[in-house]
Amino acid sequence: MFGLGGQELILILLIILLLFGANKLPELAKGLGKGMKEFKKAQSEIEEEFNKAADEPAKKEKKA
Repeated sequence: MFGLGGQELILILLIILLLFGANKLPELAKGLGKGMKEFKKAQSEIEEEFNKAADEPAKKEKKA
């Protein structure tokens, strides 16, 4: 995962815990999860549009 070992991840988590406090962590994780969900949704929509655009010229060639 990004070239980080276990010790580095633990250190990062401890720093986040110190900065935001234990009460804010669930809220931050929830926001991060929602953000990732929206990002994946947008990515799949872009892929669908790209595939549609790529298929249109092939369909026009078949009609001609």
